[in-house]
Amino acid sequence: MRLTRKQLLAGAGAGALSATGVYELVDRLTPGPARPPAAGLPPEQHLLDGLRIVVDHDVEVVVPPLHHQVVTATVKVGLPRADMLAAQGELEAALRRLEERFEPTPAGLGVTVAWGLPYFRRFVPGAAERHLPIDRRASQTKHRPVRALLDAVRFPSDPQETLLERNDVAVLLRSDSLDNIGAGAKELFEKLNLFAPTSIRRGFAGGGFDGGIGLPKQLATAAGVRGADLIPDGAELFLGFTSTQRAGLGPPRIANLETLGYSDGGPDGYFRGGTTMHVSHMFEDLEAWYINFDHAERVATAFRPRLRVPSGRLTVQQGPQDVVDVAGNARDYRRDGAIGHSASIQTSSRLLSDVLGEDGELYRKGTAIPHRADFNTLDNPFFWSSDPARDGQSSEAAAGLHFVVFNPTSDDFHRNRLAMDGVLP
Repeated sequence: MRLTRKQLLAGAGAGALSATGVYELVDRLTPGPARPPAAGLPPEQHLLDGLRIVVDHDVEVVVPPLHHQVVTATVKVGLPRADMLAAQGELEAALRRLEERFEPTPAGLGVTVAWGLPYFRRFVPGAAERHLPIDRRASQTKHRPVRALLDAVRFPSDPQETLLERNDVAVLLRSDSLDNIGAGAKELFEKLNLFAPTSIRRGFAGGGFDGGIGLPKQLATAAGVRGADLIPDGAELFLGFTSTQRAGLGPPRIANLETLGYSDGGPDGYFRGGTTMHVSHMFEDLEAWYINFDHAERVATAFRPRLRVPSGRLTVQQGPQDVVDVAGNARDYRRDGAIGHSASIQTSSRLLSDVLGEDGELYRKGTAIPHRADFNTLDNPFFWSSDPARDGQSSEAAAGLHFVVFNPTSDDFHRNRLAMDGVLP
């Protein structure tokens, strides 16, 4: 099945929040998988309950939600103070209505509201100065106070055209149901007179864990993306390899500000149970990936050089015993002139020793810290943009990745991102 340009967009201009575009195919192509019920409403907004675990080649894999949507926005300025205070109450009530209507699982709706430094600086500078947490580790390293939440920065491998955004808020919606995603977006952005959206970013993941072609190949083929036919059947993501190995994702509360002691959650613990969220977009050249690299070369690039993985296998073990340290990466580079993507990041994204968390949990050496929530997209680069000229918005579908990840602090994410560029700790 191939879609026309009109079908791809499906009205992604006016009324973009309620438009669906190519993503309505997800519900048609893949029934929502069976999900365990929620154990209750956790204090953390960034955690999803009721996640399903499958085993692929003896590796436990977390089945991600089928649908993902990020809406970035600014808080509308010019509202009288009384209206702003009323809007705060209306937002809290809207979030409560969603919590009462949907379980915090992929079968229901996961809602994560992340506030940016521009919001804190513009609207609540005094409260932010008092309550925003300090990153103890970063402060010790840099010999000055460093906040747990930092501005977006450039990294060595970022292309020149990379844009750094300054949004007041980013809302992540996750569900197996596109209707549930739409209900959440309508509640928060259409019924409330608080936010002015700057972008809508949509996408999908998975769909192939119970056999079949999988969503990435089916949707890329429907959209006419070059190289779609090269995506392996059953792939979780466009680039083929599984990325949600259970051992490669941080345990539930490890990414909290306070769990590992990187921060105490701020004075009076105002932000305890919170975390930091990074959002970015990357294009993916499927033809270059599959034509220029054979399976062994793709394994070496995604994981580490000379790692032996049977041809065609998509799920690669990523447990604590598979973590590559700085010395191992240095050996790989001296021998092969390259280091692997996963191997480089593991030097900063895994615990270097056992840690007794603030929550009473013993986190063993090699345990992953970040919670990744990345997903594939056909946005180019976004489903909708308030400034299409600045964002280079195109109506043609393009293979890409909306990268979303939760780290205990912004500095912790910066360390992971620098390690990816070979700046190892």
